[in-house]
Amino acid sequence: MLRLGTAAPDLALTDVVSNREVRLASFTRKGLLVMFLCRHCPFVQHIGQGLAALAKDYAGTELDIVAISSNDAEGYPDDGPDGLRLMARELGFWFPYCHDDTQRVAKAYQAACTPDFFLFDAGRKLVYRGQFDDARPGNGVAVTGRDLRAAIDATLAGRAAASQQKPSIGCNIKWKPGNAPAYFS
Repeated sequence: MLRLGTAAPDLALTDVVSNREVRLASFTRKGLLVMFLCRHCPFVQHIGQGLAALAKDYAGTELDIVAISSNDAEGYPDDGPDGLRLMARELGFWFPYCHDDTQRVAKAYQAACTPDFFLFDAGRKLVYRGQFDDARPGNGVAVTGRDLRAAIDATLAGRAAASQQKPSIGCNIKWKPGNAPAYFS
């Protein structure tokens, strides 16, 4: 896992909705939430509405958000640009949603699954890498985004996020044949 305090790895991707280039330098607010998502994963589908609500709640605040899908779109066509564009529209995403076709960004962030959340402070140091909340498909726990919201609120207030962080759980990133990183083995 990427260690807390690590500087945000650079990225240069295209937003599938606006076709504009997105770079790390594009984000200038107090906090930056980088989310690795995809369309087909049941874990992402389970929290989809809660994720959309979280994004709406933080729109217009000092939080920048970017979503990235690094899945192999050839093997998982729903996770290609067309499917991501549709997902962004269905959930009302106001932030960029990018497809990491080369999977370089996922490797740089050491992303392992969808969903996977990385929260950086104003200095672009990692302050949270963990789950959305305790909800999982079929476990009956309400989707609230409690864990991620607490980390965002602390970061935007200039406080440290909780040191106890539960890792994300979801579907493994779908690596292209022969492209899985060493940390994933």
